[in-house]
Amino acid sequence: MPHVRGALLVKRGDTVVADVAADGCPASTRFQLASVSKQFTAAAILLLAQRRALDLEDRIGHWFGTSPPGWRDLTLHQLLTHTSGIGHWSDYPEIDLARRVAWDELRAVFHRRSPLFTPGARWLYSSPAYVLLAQVAQRVADRPYAQLLADEIFTPAGLDRTFAGSPGGRDDVAPGHGPDGRPVPSWDLDVVSMGAGDVWSTTGDVLAWLDALRSGRLLDEPYRTLMLTSRAPTGREPRADGYGYGWFTGTIAGEPWFHHSGQNAGFLSFAGCLPASHRRIVFLTNTEAVDPAAFDTLLAAAVG
Repeated sequence: MPHVRGALLVKRGDTVVADVAADGCPASTRFQLASVSKQFTAAAILLLAQRRALDLEDRIGHWFGTSPPGWRDLTLHQLLTHTSGIGHWSDYPEIDLARRVAWDELRAVFHRRSPLFTPGARWLYSSPAYVLLAQVAQRVADRPYAQLLADEIFTPAGLDRTFAGSPGGRDDVAPGHGPDGRPVPSWDLDVVSMGAGDVWSTTGDVLAWLDALRSGRLLDEPYRTLMLTSRAPTGREPRADGYGYGWFTGTIAGEPWFHHSGQNAGFLSFAGCLPASHRRIVFLTNTEAVDPAAFDTLLAAAVG
């Protein structure tokens, strides 16, 4: 395996292929998962659908009351698959991702822009869509989103080192570093990035999460399969041709897989699974100074 800065864990079945931690990073170190967090949001929505507390075809206005005309036909399914037409962060330049704001203020900013295309017409990656999903989940469950994840996902799956939101006084929390190696302030994880990039975890916990998903311990059928197989074509995304619910899907080294990467200020993340060969790959780092070519080499070594 090539040198990595951060933590890398690769397993094939029960065999550890690689377990690497650079710079004295202990296995207990918790990193921001960035957009890998989206799969937990999707799982929360699917658990609520499984319990008939909501329907994936519900219109968003059903849960938020009044909404702009262009938003009225948006469904939870479209938000989950990035086919809603809602833009990504670059489409909302007035939002400072590091500054916490009230939810009503954030929602007002979202509402000022109509969807970029007719909902369902095509695919466009959108973190704000997952912020909306997290708000729906906590309303339906009638408890704070971070508590919902802890109660219904982290604890049942045995993810003892995983939590959502600001770290508070928790231990073994990695500080983020920018491309130049200098410390950078975290994005707000309690409102602005809630559901889109708010989870902290370890390589061991993320691998345990992959195993819990694959085994069906958390989601019954058909919800597990809905999550892990393509629900919408993505076009020319690297190493992916489809998007499920919180996961990219496609083929690598001739084998189907599901995976997701993430980037927050100061953090990069990756989680992937090749079910046919029982291979799972987790890479977490608290620096943005990672050469994309080096990561491609690392991934090739992991799946080769």
